[in-house]
Amino acid sequence: MNNMKKELSPAQAKELLDTLKTRFEKNMTRHKGLEWAKISAKLEAGAEKLWSLNEMERTGGEPDVVGRDAKTGEYLFYDCSSESPKGRRSLCYDREALDARKEFKPENSVVDMAHDMGIELLTEEQYRELQQLGNFDLKTSSWIQTPATIRKLGGAIFCDRRYNTVFVYHNGAESYYAARGFRGCLRI
Repeated sequence: MNNMKKELSPAQAKELLDTLKTRFEKNMTRHKGLEWAKISAKLEAGAEKLWSLNEMERTGGEPDVVGRDAKTGEYLFYDCSSESPKGRRSLCYDREALDARKEFKPENSVVDMAHDMGIELLTEEQYRELQQLGNFDLKTSSWIQTPATIRKLGGAIFCDRRYNTVFVYHNGAESYYAARGFRGCLRI
């Protein structure tokens, strides 16, 4: 990762906050009972979190608040783009998989890119929660956090929605496809 400062200019921060507020207001069914003023106050206090949200937005994730962690009180932002974010596709699963490719290496890996963005990959449970809020990945698929037992054997898992059903699949961790990206979660 480059050593750039993980902070937005005041103008960038305002533009992002305006975008997030508009999205929040257009999609009230995703976050019943939550108030934008409280979320906005937490966002304005965390420059690095705002930078991460901007990275989610910049890469096509359309982040939105989907709930609140009952234990920590943190607000949860997930990528809510209808399809897997365009700026995060054609990536193999992790650094080990990327290093194992002898030719036709993708530019990056899902795990490294999520880390660089300051976000977490969605778990299978989080992906299924997201799908309760709408129909996502009808044409694409998204890598999700892979259990260590599967990863040790060379695999990784991804999900999509077809036939009004959420499917979980497996693939070699070194594989990558133009229609497969990843969705993330940011806690604020």
